[in-house]
Amino acid sequence: MDQLRITGGNRLDGAVPISGAKNAALPQIAAALLSPEALELTNLPRVSDVENMLRIIALYGAEVSRDSHRTRIDASAVTPGEVDYDTVRRMRASILVLAPLLGRFGQARVSLPGGCAIGARPVDMHLKALSALGADVSIEGGYIVASAGSGLTGGRIVLPGPSVGATETALMAACCARGETEILNAAREPEVVDLIACLSAMGAVIDGAGTHRLLIAGNTFWRAASHHSIPDRVEAGTYAAAAAITGGRLELVGARMEHLASVFQVLEEMGVSIWPGDRGVVVNGAQRLKPADITTEPYPGFPTDLQAQFMAMAALADGASLIRETIFENRFMHVPELGRLGADITLNGPVALVRGRPALKGAPVMATDLRASVCLVLAGLAAEGETVINRVYHLDRGYEQLDRKLAQCGAKIERISR
Repeated sequence: MDQLRITGGNRLDGAVPISGAKNAALPQIAAALLSPEALELTNLPRVSDVENMLRIIALYGAEVSRDSHRTRIDASAVTPGEVDYDTVRRMRASILVLAPLLGRFGQARVSLPGGCAIGARPVDMHLKALSALGADVSIEGGYIVASAGSGLTGGRIVLPGPSVGATETALMAACCARGETEILNAAREPEVVDLIACLSAMGAVIDGAGTHRLLIAGNTFWRAASHHSIPDRVEAGTYAAAAAITGGRLELVGARMEHLASVFQVLEEMGVSIWPGDRGVVVNGAQRLKPADITTEPYPGFPTDLQAQFMAMAALADGASLIRETIFENRFMHVPELGRLGADITLNGPVALVRGRPALKGAPVMATDLRASVCLVLAGLAAEGETVINRVYHLDRGYEQLDRKLAQCGAKIERISR
């Protein structure tokens, strides 16, 4: 199992290319199952979650071809078969194949998914969205079994919360339903807007992208399409935090400021300078970070996927910060590992009080999930001495060549294969 060895103290300086968004790529790959016509996707990141999703749709019969620039998916021979749990257990996003298979074939049997252990993340909202369109849904022996013998019928779906995954499931199912569907309390994340753009290129008629109310015409006439995925705002935010925590300067090539308004607002409160550049966004760190209070919220609020990275920054701030996690109940599992590096963090339910210290000291640490992994990388970049991070396969799920990108900007970091 690979490790990362980091010797902290180097100031980062350079340009970092921001890869395509993993969380946009996964539903777009699933959407290819909706249509017998080919879908070409560009700007997909080379991360293990994307590779696993491509593997899953191939097991359903999709033909996948990939080179350095594009991924072509031909789902004309897909059948609504069954993929075993061992294949889908690695990530929760595997549930996204449920709606396309049900909508296209009138039936689907999909294993309950796995993923990071950061909270319950129930699939109830996905299943209720399908039921609202006339599907019969049950859970049998660890599998979701859904059927709509006469096809799905358009209707009104009211989500109890703006869940990204449930919105994506509802969108894909509604594209196949007879008649118009209204989705209320829909998620507004850029990844949802990008899925709508992809579905529209494939032939769907959808109004309201970027709002809480979506209207889908249904009865989609599918056509061959191509789509270029958006850059990864979480990756961009992570490298912005890397510049800040090391007092460095990074150009985030391809990053979009409009996707990171809440993140950049907090960074500026912490003393970091940010401005648009010719190729993206430039981030310049401060000599000593200021504290800041953060509450994770659905978009356009502060993203839960950047909470751990900002906790690493807060551990070195000149004062105390309060971080409130409102999305996932178990997303503080990185706190004990930050404590091994000397961070002073007190937990009280969903709230973390982080008392900044002048320095952290390197130590062996263990990654527990994707974002916790990169939080430890950031802390290691700023810590005195050597930090060794174990179980870095979590990092490979969502960050393309993280260690190489950091090394090119001056980090002393190496991957060790064991």
